[in-house]
Amino acid sequence: MTEPVHFEASGNDGDARTGVMTTPHGQVETPNFMAVGTRASIKTLDTEDMDRLGAQILLANTYHLMLRPGEDIVAHLGGLHGFMAWDGPILTDSGGYQVLSLEPKITEETLVFRSTYDGSRVELTPERSMYVQEALGADIAMALDVPVNLPVEYAVAERAMYQTLRWAERSKAAKTRTDRALFGIVQGGSDPGLRAISARETASIGFPGFGIGGLAVGETATERATAIAATIPELPETGVRYVMGLGDTEGILDAVSLGVDIFDCVLPTRLARHGKALSRDGDFSIRRVDWAYDASPIEEDCDCVTCRRYSRAYLRHLRLTKERTADRLLTIHNLAYTYRLMRDIRDTIASGSFDAFHAEVVARRG
Repeated sequence: MTEPVHFEASGNDGDARTGVMTTPHGQVETPNFMAVGTRASIKTLDTEDMDRLGAQILLANTYHLMLRPGEDIVAHLGGLHGFMAWDGPILTDSGGYQVLSLEPKITEETLVFRSTYDGSRVELTPERSMYVQEALGADIAMALDVPVNLPVEYAVAERAMYQTLRWAERSKAAKTRTDRALFGIVQGGSDPGLRAISARETASIGFPGFGIGGLAVGETATERATAIAATIPELPETGVRYVMGLGDTEGILDAVSLGVDIFDCVLPTRLARHGKALSRDGDFSIRRVDWAYDASPIEEDCDCVTCRRYSRAYLRHLRLTKERTADRLLTIHNLAYTYRLMRDIRDTIASGSFDAFHAEVVARRG
């Protein structure tokens, strides 16, 4: 039976590759980036904004949506696509990463934690996570995993990795919708041996795509690259490769050079709400006194509405006076910057000039 989500590579430049991920709600050109809609909303933007920005896929958060408004309400209103008025592909995380910060009690059977909303006791099992994600109706669900913060002792990473494998099997067994896909998740901390085992065993369970989890949580860039490099050769060429939670420019470029296809991160939107703009010449705070009289846009060659219409001086004024418009305009720019980066990555892989582009961007950003 054909998987509802499948991947076809279209070209490569070294280990970096381009391709197309086909989903029930359309195709995604890869490499690509998923903006994070934690509560079925990209903060300060709506789905019409995301259309204009050229977003091809969004991510929503299982943990938050199962608590508010609840998966039953979302399902009643047409699943996430109807609920948030988005016709494109959607991926939902499993809830594992979010509860990591809540210090849950972890047993072989379940995660037990307290709701961030009312303090009530909540249990999350692989089966419950699968049920919620299928009710939400995302094109891609993620298997519930057991992530760990880095650095971590080998024994802790090993234990979490093997439990993640057992939970991947339970997640797959609990899957009921044939019109939606389930991705497995590779764990193993920063140890390349554990990563290779996890990738090989997760691939043997059988998934159309694979999250490379437990990264961007405290490791160095070298440790991350080592973990990814140990993972990729153990995954099938036809599987989507997804580094979870990675969204900085240098990190994305490094991961693409190793063969990664998709990414997600709150970084572009979170930085915007803190007054920081992303730029090919280096990221900067819009609050800087240097911009008080500056009539230029954030980036001269950016075609987003923020850069077409508004000056650094105006954006600085909005930020200093705490106008919410500042958050919206900076979010628009930061996502436009990120999507432009992904387009340039795809173009340079196709033209065989990715390595030169990678080096130029890193050098330019200093």
